[in-house]
Order: sequence, then structure tokens, then C-alpha cells
Amino acid sequence: MTESALPRPPVPARRPGAAVRFWHSYRAHRAGLLGLGALTLIAAVALLAPLLADEDVRKVTNAPGDPLEPPSAAFWLGTDQFGRPLLGLLVWGARISLTVGLLAAGISVAIGALVGIAAGHYGGWFATVLMRVTDWFLVMPTLVLAIVLATVMSRSVWTVIIAIGVTSWPTTARLVRAQTVAVESRPYIERAKALGGGHRHIMSRHVLPNVMPLVLAQTTLGISAAILTEATLAFLGLGDPMVVSWGGMLQEAREAGAVSSGHWWCLAPPGLAIAVVALAFTLCGRTIETVLDPRLGVGR
Repeated sequence: MTESALPRPPVPARRPGAAVRFWHSYRAHRAGLLGLGALTLIAAVALLAPLLADEDVRKVTNAPGDPLEPPSAAFWLGTDQFGRPLLGLLVWGARISLTVGLLAAGISVAIGALVGIAAGHYGGWFATVLMRVTDWFLVMPTLVLAIVLATVMSRSVWTVIIAIGVTSWPTTARLVRAQTVAVESRPYIERAKALGGGHRHIMSRHVLPNVMPLVLAQTTLGISAAILTEATLAFLGLGDPMVVSWGGMLQEAREAGAVSSGHWWCLAPPGLAIAVVALAFTLCGRTIETVLDPRLGVGR
């Protein structure tokens, strides 16, 4: 039997090879590895928060320290205006910030991918209507729309997630639509239509697999933007006051006058944590884009 006549391995058997190739290409980028390492460490801290910090650290009553103590051997990062250790608050705040970023980015990318694929596939007046709605959301400042939604809805973590998710999808929609139009112009799509493939078959079996790399990269990049938006909303006092987040820590520090009084230790830890997470997700997202589309030519 010739080599060409040998049966091809089933698709599930080939997938691990693709994952291995992706990892080999990914790890060749130092920036991507740095971002992945930082995210792994922060995710581990968030998951192990009950073991790393006492849950009572979030309560304002019976705080272990004095208000606004500077960093010391007892409190490595100092205390806030209630006497709570900032290190424990930083650990617990990682859970909320990462949860909001992941879920809000997931909602945003899901809406954007659905709108982009539908507009690119169907075309005509339907695509025109979808793109005009997308353009309206695109020209409106995302933060302003999120503030409006967070103001009129009840103050909770889910409100922040929904407000960010339903206002930050237009960029993904336009990118996915452009990719969908490019995929739909390929010969095998015409062949699939000639063989009787319906809209659902074309979109799910041919278009979606081709736009998934773009969707994955947009999700990674969207998480950093969602975390920054959550921090901004919490800083403006629109977050859930019953939970601890990095943005909420900055808002409480502002209310305590940490900026004018020089209590830098109340501002630096949550601010640096937000910056590090946003940068780490951005590095991972850019590296994923480069691996999936080497034509981008992003440096290592």
C-alpha cells in the first residue's frame, strides 16, 4: 500500500499535534511567556485566596491594625483607612477583578462574534442594519455607556459585568465581519452551498472555525480592557460596595484622602496590580495573534 493510500488519522487524533505546534510557536516569544507566567501566578493567588489571607480581612470592624499604617513587618503593604491589611485585600480583590474581566470579555466577544458572522454571511439590508447599530455603539464612548448602565441598574458585580460586556463588542463585530466576508469568498464555500449546505451548516462548520483564532485573540485582549473598565467604574463609586476589588481599593483610598495626604501605600498596590494584569493579558493576546497569523510580524 502506497503512502498516499494510507488512511488519515481521525481529526481528534490530529488535534493534540496542533496544540503542541501552537505551544512550540508560542513559547518562542519571550513577551508571551512573561505574560503567561504573570497570569498564572495571579490566577493561583486568586484561587488560593482563602489559604493566603483570612476572609475576615474584608470586614471593617475589628480590623487588626490602625488606620493608614505604613508598610511594616506586621503589615507588609500597610493598612487602609479602616486598619485592614492591604496585602489581604489585594489577594481577595484579585478574585473579583479577574472574574469581572473574564466574564465581561466573554460576553463582549460572544456578542461581537455573533453579530459579525451574521452580518458577513447574510449581507444585504440585514448586514446594513447590524453594521449601523454597531457603528452607533462604536462612536459612543464605551465608558460613558457602561456608567449609564451601572447607574440605572442595581449595584452588584453582575451589573458591572453586563455593563462592560454589552458596550464593548463593536470592535470585535467589525473584525469578525471582515474575516467572515473573506472566508465566504473562498471556493470551498461555494462548493458547500452547491452541495446543499444551509446557512447554519456554512456558519458553524466553515466560517466559525476560521474566525475562531481571531475571536480567541480578541478575548485575550478584551480581558485587559474589561479589568481596566471595572477598575474605573469601581473608582467612580459604581461598583458593588460589598465586595473587594482593586478598583474599589483605589476608590476607598481616594475617599480617605490618600492622594493629598501622601499615603502612597494605599494607592500603589492596587494600581500596580491592575497595570500588571492588563499588561500580561495584552502580551498574551498579541503573542496569540502572532502565532495564529505570522503575517502580523510582531517582534518577539
